[in-house]
Amino acid sequence: MADEEVSAALPVSTEAKKRRAPKAPELPIVERRNWLIHQHYIRKDYDTCKAIIKEQLQETNGTCEYGIYVQALIMRLEGKIQQSLELFQSCAILNPSSADNLKQVARSLFLLGKHKAAIEFYHEAARLNEKDWEISHNLGLCYFFIKDLKHAEEQLNIALRINKHDKTFMMLGKVHLLAGETDKAAEVLRMAVEFSPENTELLTTLGLLFLQLGKYQKAFEHLGNALTFDPNNYKAILAAGSMMQTHGDFDVAMSKYRVAACAVPESPPLWNNIGMCFFGKKKYVAAISCLKRAHYMSPFDWKVLYNLGLVHLTMQQFASAFHFLSAAINLNPRMGELYMLLAVALTNLEDVENATRAYEQAATIDESNPLVNLNFAIFLYNHGDKKATLDQYQEMERKVNLLRDSNSTFEFDPELMDMAQKMGAALQVTEGLVWTKPGKDSKSKPNSGAASNAPGPPLGTNQALGQAMSSAASYSKNLQQPSASTSFFNKPKPGFSI
Repeated sequence: MADEEVSAALPVSTEAKKRRAPKAPELPIVERRNWLIHQHYIRKDYDTCKAIIKEQLQETNGTCEYGIYVQALIMRLEGKIQQSLELFQSCAILNPSSADNLKQVARSLFLLGKHKAAIEFYHEAARLNEKDWEISHNLGLCYFFIKDLKHAEEQLNIALRINKHDKTFMMLGKVHLLAGETDKAAEVLRMAVEFSPENTELLTTLGLLFLQLGKYQKAFEHLGNALTFDPNNYKAILAAGSMMQTHGDFDVAMSKYRVAACAVPESPPLWNNIGMCFFGKKKYVAAISCLKRAHYMSPFDWKVLYNLGLVHLTMQQFASAFHFLSAAINLNPRMGELYMLLAVALTNLEDVENATRAYEQAATIDESNPLVNLNFAIFLYNHGDKKATLDQYQEMERKVNLLRDSNSTFEFDPELMDMAQKMGAALQVTEGLVWTKPGKDSKSKPNSGAASNAPGPPLGTNQALGQAMSSAASYSKNLQQPSASTSFFNKPKPGFSI
């Protein structure tokens, strides 16, 4: 009887064991809280995340790679770059075969400005993972910052072969611009726009580049596309407004600038351009007010100082003009037109000696603008040095011939041509004059291209690829044949920064 009871009880015990739920597998203690760390990190709950990481590191004696990695990312977000670098280095020691750890070490070194050290770590990471777009892109960035443009171009092209990205196209365009290869830069940006046709930054940059190259139709087309996708894109608005401003359509340009002013009310280039719109409309007090505002916001922008000097010269406030032009020369000492304007101010302040030095410096620096030599010739003629006057006049004619040979459709300012012909008559060299009287077309377009385009800043700077300029206009107190009593000064192209 007892044996039957035992045999009846055994099956019950076996069935109970079968119904019992299997025990969950034990996670290694090192990775036990990784999922929780990740959840808090992606929710940006950094305080809780750091508390969990601290507990995890205490339990694992500092060997939890993921916890250290996330803590380093949080440190970087908090601006503690050096501490994050040390933590990423700890991750690399714990797992030296991880390309991600080496990439993060290199990234921290890059943020600390140690570009050469970053390059070494990126190369080490590339050996572990050859098909990583990010490594090649960041290598290109590092080479760009140490001015090794050849290797920068090489790495960025490798990145594009691995995977096309907008920012890689943009960076490669900057490399070409810094190398002076504007055609290659335009081609790269054109490919970028084909790859990403709705990227307003790419459209605006390409439009600005075409503007700088003088291809106004293409520039307007790309800037218009940028404004179609983003009507409040202030960079495109500034560029389009400067094009209208260059062609004398000041009211339409001002309407564009009103839209930009809502987006960036404290933009120095915006107020510079507004000031030059008022200058074009001959509202000089308003122009000075806007330019002073731009100067207050950006005291080291030579273009604003250039324009302030120009407006003060126009208002015959020569001492103020001298002040602003001197400041502009200190910031940009390689621009001949600045020295020429300074010489005009000094001439009217009756400082003949320093005016002569300024003209000589302008003639030495400038290689393409005949206006510099014409002004210098008139100055020398007024002071009785006919031999030096003839030398400057011949140099002016040489520059004119070079401009005409390089561009058969080049147009010169009618007033400048008229003054040159009078100067030639005074020197009795009218037989060899290279000037021709302006036709009807050139008279009807006072804002056409003049003696030369004033040089702008370099193409990789942020504010701008396109420095549009209005035409040159010459002014004389007495437009008769130059004589000892004639005082002549010019108003060259005001610079519109973008």
